[in-house]
Amino acid sequence: MEDIAVKEKGTTLYDCSRGCEVERTPIGELKIKYNPSCCKLSDYDWMDGIHQARYSDLFEVRFKNTRKVFFRNTSGQIIKKGDLVVVEAASGHDVGIVTLDGPVVLEQLARRRIDPDTYEFRRIYRKAKILDIERWQEAIAREHKTMIRSRQLAARLGLDMKIGDVEFQGDGTKAIFYYIADQRVDFRQLIKDFAEEFHIRVEMKQIGARQEAGLIGGIGVCGRALCCANYMSDFQSITTQAARVQDLSLNPQKLAGQCSKLKCCINYEAAIYADAQHRLPDVHGPIELEDGQAWLMKTDILSGIMYFSYEHGSMSNLHPVSAARVREILSENRRGVKPASLQNGGRASHETEFISAVGDDSITRFDEQKKRRGGHHRGGGRKRSGGNGNQK
Repeated sequence: MEDIAVKEKGTTLYDCSRGCEVERTPIGELKIKYNPSCCKLSDYDWMDGIHQARYSDLFEVRFKNTRKVFFRNTSGQIIKKGDLVVVEAASGHDVGIVTLDGPVVLEQLARRRIDPDTYEFRRIYRKAKILDIERWQEAIAREHKTMIRSRQLAARLGLDMKIGDVEFQGDGTKAIFYYIADQRVDFRQLIKDFAEEFHIRVEMKQIGARQEAGLIGGIGVCGRALCCANYMSDFQSITTQAARVQDLSLNPQKLAGQCSKLKCCINYEAAIYADAQHRLPDVHGPIELEDGQAWLMKTDILSGIMYFSYEHGSMSNLHPVSAARVREILSENRRGVKPASLQNGGRASHETEFISAVGDDSITRFDEQKKRRGGHHRGGGRKRSGGNGNQK
C-alpha cells in the first residue's frame, strides 16, 4: 500500500497518501512540503487571502488518505496552510499537515454540522520540529510491513476479514488498522497478537468497499481518477433501478466499479433520465398502422426518439418516430384509426447521426500515386531527338 502511494523522482519522494513531498538534503536534513495537487479529497480555498478575526484559530489538519480533523491553535505560534503541526491525540500526539485556514474552515464546519461555539476542538501543540518529523517518517516507513504482517496474523486465526490499510500515529505509539468484513468479526485475540507483535496500541476501524477504493485510488474506465478518491465523501445507496431508468445493460461486469459495487456515477444522471421518461408515452403493445403492426424496440430517452420495427423482436429496419408523433398514433388507434405507414419518408436507423472527419473522405486518398512529370519530359526529349547513345 505504501509502496504504491509513494513515488520517487530524483531525491524527492511524493507521498500521495498524505499529499506532501519528502526531500532529504545533502547534509541529511529532512524537508516536507505540502502538495495540494497530490492530495485526495482536497478542498479548494476559494476565499484564500481573506482574513477574519473570529475563529481565526481554527484549522483543518490532514492525516493519511482522506482523514481530516479540525483543531484549535493554542500554541501561540503563527500557523498557515502547508505547515506541519503536532496535534493532540486520544493518547500521545500526532503529526499532520494544515490544509485549510480562514473563512473556508467555517464553511466546512457548517457542512459537517459542527457548531464552533460548543464543539470541543482538540489542540494544536506547536509546529513540528525536526525530531517530530524524523519520528513521523520512521512511523510511516513501518506501515507497509505492518499491513503485510497483520494480514498474515489474521489469516492464521481464520478470520473472515481483509486489512486494507494501516495508519501509524505521528509518535509511532499507535496504529489504526482499516479492515473490510461482510459479517461481524471477533478480533479480540487479533488485537492481542497485534499488540504483542508490533508493540503499539491498536485501533480497529471497519470500512466498506467504496471507502477502500477511495483510500487506495485508481483510474476508472472513463480515464479519470476515481470519484471516491477525488472528491466524494458521502456515499449514497445505488440500485439497479437507476441503471434501468437509463436503459443501461444490466451486465454486472460493466456496471461494477473497482470496488466490485455498482458505480457511483450511475446515480449522476438517473434523475434526468427519470424526468425525461415521464415525457414519453407508454407503449405496452404494437401500434396499428396501414401496412401492419409495429413494435417498439428501443428508445432514445433524452432525444425523445422511439424506434419501431415491423418484425417483432428484430433490431433491423428500425424506424425512428418522435414521442409526440407516437402519442398521436396511440390516440388514433384508440379511436380505431390506422395512420399511414412509417416507411413513407422515414429514414432507417442504420443511417448514422454523426459525421466524423474520417468518414467524410476516403482513407485511400493517401494511396494516390504522384504524377512523375519529370519522366514524361525525359521520354519526350528522347523521342524528339531520335535517340542517342546514352539511352538504355
